[in-house]
Formats: sequence, structure tokens, C-alpha cells
Amino acid sequence: MAETEASPLKHFVVAKKKISAIFEQLLQYITDGAIFVAEIQENEELQQISEKIQEVLKSQGENKSQSADINEYKQKILGISGVLARRHMKVAFFGRTSNGKSTVINAMLQDRVLPSGIGHTTNCFLSVEGTDGDKAFLMTEGSDERKSVKTVNQLAHALHMDEHLDTGCLVQVFWPKMKCEVLGDDLVLMDSPGTDVTMELDSWIDKFCQDADVFVLVANSESTLMNTEKHFFYKVKEHFSKPNIFILNNRWDASASEPEYMEDVRRQHMDRCVNFLVEELKAADYQEAQNRIFFVSAKEVLNTRMHKAQGMPEGGGALAEGFQARLQEFQSFEQAFKECISQSAVKTKFEQHTFTAKQIMKNVKAIMDAINFAAIDKRKQSEDMKENILSNLNYVHNQINRLTEDVKNKILKISEEVETKVSNAITDEICHLFVLVEEFHGDFYPSPQVLKAYKTEINRHIEEGMGRNLTDRCSNAIHATVQSAKLDMMESLKPLLPPTAWSQVHTLIPCRNFDLNYSLNCSHLCADFQEDIEFKFSLGWTSLVNRFLGPHNARKALQISQTLASTPITTSLPSLPPENATQEELVVSVVTGLASLTSRTSMTVIIVGGVVWRTVGWRAIALSVSLYGLVYLYERLTWTTKAKERALKRQLVDYLTEKLQMIVGFTSANCSHQVQQDLAATFAQLCQQVDLTEKNLEKEIERLSLVIEQLHDLEKQSHTLRSKSAGLEAELDNFIKQYL
Repeated sequence: MAETEASPLKHFVVAKKKISAIFEQLLQYITDGAIFVAEIQENEELQQISEKIQEVLKSQGENKSQSADINEYKQKILGISGVLARRHMKVAFFGRTSNGKSTVINAMLQDRVLPSGIGHTTNCFLSVEGTDGDKAFLMTEGSDERKSVKTVNQLAHALHMDEHLDTGCLVQVFWPKMKCEVLGDDLVLMDSPGTDVTMELDSWIDKFCQDADVFVLVANSESTLMNTEKHFFYKVKEHFSKPNIFILNNRWDASASEPEYMEDVRRQHMDRCVNFLVEELKAADYQEAQNRIFFVSAKEVLNTRMHKAQGMPEGGGALAEGFQARLQEFQSFEQAFKECISQSAVKTKFEQHTFTAKQIMKNVKAIMDAINFAAIDKRKQSEDMKENILSNLNYVHNQINRLTEDVKNKILKISEEVETKVSNAITDEICHLFVLVEEFHGDFYPSPQVLKAYKTEINRHIEEGMGRNLTDRCSNAIHATVQSAKLDMMESLKPLLPPTAWSQVHTLIPCRNFDLNYSLNCSHLCADFQEDIEFKFSLGWTSLVNRFLGPHNARKALQISQTLASTPITTSLPSLPPENATQEELVVSVVTGLASLTSRTSMTVIIVGGVVWRTVGWRAIALSVSLYGLVYLYERLTWTTKAKERALKRQLVDYLTEKLQMIVGFTSANCSHQVQQDLAATFAQLCQQVDLTEKNLEKEIERLSLVIEQLHDLEKQSHTLRSKSAGLEAELDNFIKQYL
């Protein structure tokens, strides 16, 4: 504050540093925000938040049909920061030719920097600004070449032009700040040709005065305010709503020669100048206008200050009467000028940019708020979704475990039912095997080659017939049972799957019938079958034994009789069977004994025959023998090929019945296993779909966890950026309050 009070121009310098520092923070903040928003927009998981950002940006766009872009804010801040770095307080001096504009500037600089003198001296625009170096130099428009400041007379003096420069050209003079305190405070002094030199006033104003903060009209107090001077400021008024204008009535030292008219002339000039500022330009009120009109002698001030710089007395040389008053008024002008330009420059240079920054901060804060709120909503939705998916996953786990146990029991029950059904069906088919055999008609001849082919064909016929019959009796019912069980499985597992997987589940149950493989393999079963189609007399000894004892007992009896026939003859009777012997064993024992007796001695036969002869008579014996022979002859004649075929079929039925009864349990168990495997495979495929669902749910949970973590980070970052924006807004508000 001490510096500000000592030099009003410091007010602008301090304000510039502060606003530049704020904009530097703003640029970093907007850069971070732009990167933050870009990362969100590139993330597909955050599409909802990206859409929310676009809505906010669209509402902020000047054209509501197009979205704004946070990068545009960055470019604006970057542009403003560049402008602020180049901003100076600028004062433009205007007036007619030879009114002393350059001399006023030289007096402020305390040295003869710009060309001055009588007549038309300044031929082009000259700007004087400070440089941090210790050497002065100048540069012409359109060139980066640094030239000696001594050449300013050759470049800008109308009477000493070595190079041709247009009136609208600019020569920049860089004067060391250490030689002039005013230039050390970012002040640029703009000298101009006389307003009566050219009529291109509009182009002058557009080119050199758009960023001017104060205009100084240097008038000649020896004359009145001229229309050419007024006309220029009328043009300025068209470009600036309320320009800051100071009027210097220069060469006021001439009034010392006519002291009796001094006050009247001063009042006349004051009234005309005040009327010009207040009534004609409306650039100030009456009191303000009076404080912006000064009566000075720039030449006296310049000489005095140069003398002082050289160590000479201020009043040295021929100075007109009243010099101290004129010097004091010039100093008052400088003080008022500094205060005005500082305040004006701060307002004109920083106000619009400050409010633009405030609007940008407001927009960015709205974006961060939108991101924060959207991230919170999205996170809550994601957390709810994750909780639902976790519950669904647990439900699927529990249900699949329960259903697995239920399905196992159901498959076991169905398998047992299938085994029973197939077993009963095969048993029934075995009972009706003779019907199936009788249906077979093939070429039969009792030769080994024909018999082999015949047996192969009849076995095939039996296997196909039994298979067809078993299919008709079992397959349809079993298929219906299996399909029903599969549908039940599917309906049970359907609630565990997403609707998108339902169509895939239906494809796991084929529409074709379930075919059981009964695997009877009659050819293999009958591989050891040996037919016996030799003639056997029904009343022969072997036939009778078979008839009474059965094939099994008959074979045993015949074997025993053959053994006894080969033993020595004894007269002892066979031993009696034990008391607890069965009837069959008793008969076998008796027959065996008889056979033993008859085979041991023919004497016994003769004796018995004799006894019978005596008892019955020869006629009865002859009749019996005749009948016996007739029966034998009849049976021998009727033992044809057809009879042999019937005998073979009968033997095959008996043999195959015994064999099939042995594989009933194996075949039914095999069919049961087929059903069990089919149902288990179907359930396993359905479970694979459930496994895929579980994996998808787990992946979704993992994805949501990452999204929730990202959203947490978004909340934190957006909250942090919003807090920063609030802090920067507070700094802008403080700047506005303090400087604007």
C-alpha cells in the first residue's frame, strides 16, 4: 500500500501482477479440468456422465444448438493470459501541429527523447515504453531490427527524414526504465502527428487508440480550441462510450507577458474546455471536467528537469514570471494523470477479462457439479446393481446346489423305472419268443452250410423282431418320460438364467425321439447252440426217460446206466434210496436199478420174458409188438424236413429262452444307464449355461467394482476441482472488490 500511495501507477502494476497470477492458476485449473473431462468422455463406462457433461456444455454455448467445449475455455484463458502479459497503461497525446505534444512527453520523461521544435516535426506515431536493459533503442513497424535511438530524428522528424515513413506508421522507442520512473510502471506514451495533418482519423483510432486508457489533448493556449481538435475527439467518442480526456493548455508562459488578461483568458479557456468535455463529448461531469484541464508550459518543465538532472538549479535560465505556479500545475497534471490512467487502465484492461474469467469459472464449476452429482447418482446405481447381482449370484449358487441334488434323485428314480419297464418287457418278449420264431420263414435243409445260414437269418429275425417289439413297448413311453424330465430340468433352471439365454437352453433338448439300444445280440448268444434234428422214436428208451425225468435227469440216468453196463454182473439188488429222497430221485434210482439188472445178464431177460409169456400169452405180445412197430413206422415216415425245422425252432426257442433270461438284468441295466447318461448330460449342459451365467455375473460384479472405484475417484476429483474453482472465484471477487 505504501508503494501505491507513493506512485499511483503502482496500483496498475500490482493489479496486473495479481490478475496475471490468478489467470496463471486459472489456466492450470482449466487444463486439469479439460484433461479430467477428456478422460471421462473417452471412458465407455462413463457414457452417462459424458452425456450429462454435454448437456451442461450445450446449455453454456452461445449457440444453444451447439455444445460448448471446455477446451474453448482453456483457449480463452490462454489468450487472456497472453494479452495480460502484454498489457500496458497507454496514454495517447493528440493536438494540432506544433502544439507541443512531443515536448509534453519529453517533460514527463525528463529528457529530449522525441523530436520537437517549431513547425511540423512529428511525422508518424511514436510510442515510448520502458525496457529492462540499460541501452535505449527503437524499432520500426514491420521490422525486428533494433536501431539506435539517435535515429529517431531521421525517422520521425518531418524535416530530417532519411527514410520514408507514412503518417500512419509506428516507431517504437524503448527507453531504459532506470532513467524514467514513469516507464518503470508499465506505461506507454503515444505521440501522434498533428490532427490537422491527415483526415484518416478513423484508421488512427482503430490502429493506435483502441487500447488507450487516457487521451491527452495538447492545445495551444495562445489560441482557442480548434474544430480540427474537436473533430478528432468526436471520432474518439464514437469508439469509446466515455473516454478519459485531459486537456493541457500548453505554452501558458506566454500569458506572463499580458498579466492583466491572464485570468480572463484562463477563464475563457476553462469555460470552453469544460463545455467541450461536458456538453459536447459528455465524457465527464462539471466537477470532473474542471479537474482535467491544466495550464502548463511543457518547454519550461523540460528545461528545468534537464537542468536538475545535470545538477544545475531548477530556475536556471530565462524563465517567465509565474514559473513555479506553472511547474506545480504540470506536476498536478502528472499526479492526476497517473491516478486516472492507473484506475482507468485497471478497469479497461482487467475488468472485462475478470468478468469473463468469472463466467468461465462459473461454467466450469457447473460442469464439475454436474460430474459430481452424476458420479454420485451413477455410483449409487452401480452399488445397487452390484448388490442385486451379488444377491442373484448367491441365489443361483444355492438353487443350483439344491436342484442338483433333486435332479440326481429324479434321474435315479427314472433310471430304476426304466430298468423295471425294460426288464418286464424283455421277460414278456421271452415268453412270446416262440411266436416270433414261428413267424420266420426261410430256406431250410439239414446240411451244415444251409443250417448255418438258416440260423444266422433266424437270429437276425429274432433280434430285429424283439428290438422292434421292445421299441414299440418301451421307447415311446421312455422318450416321453425323458423329455418330460428334461423339460422339468429346463423349467427349474430357467429362472437362474437371463432371458437372453432362454433360447439357447431350448436348443439343448433335441426334438428327435430318444432311442434305446437294447443290445440283445442273438447271434452271440446262440454261438454255442447245437441243434439235434436226428430221428428219435417217442417210445424209445431214451425218449421215455426224457419224458419222465426231464432232459437234465435223463442225461444223468443214461450216463449212470452206461457206467453200470460196463461193470461186472452181480446178483445183489440195488440199494434203496434214502427215506428223504425226492420223487424224481426215487424214479431215477428205480430205473437205474432196472437198467443195471437187465444189462447184467440176459438170463434175467429170458426169465422175465418167460414169465410174461406164460402170464399174458403170445397173442398179446404180438399185438403189442405190432402196434409198437406201427407207431415207430409212422413216426419215422413223418420225420420230414419240416419236422426237422420245427424241431430246430423248438430247440432254439428253449436255448435262447435260457440265454435271454440270463441277460435280462444286464440289458435292462444298460437301458437304465443310457437314460441316466442322457439325462445327466442334458443337466450338465444346462448347468454349463448356469455356469456361464455365474461367470457373467462375476464379471459384471468385477466390472461394477471397477466402475464404483472410478466413480469414487470422479467424486473426489470433481469435488476437489470444484473447491478450487470456488477458491479462484473468491480470488476474482477479491480482485474486483479491491481494484474494480
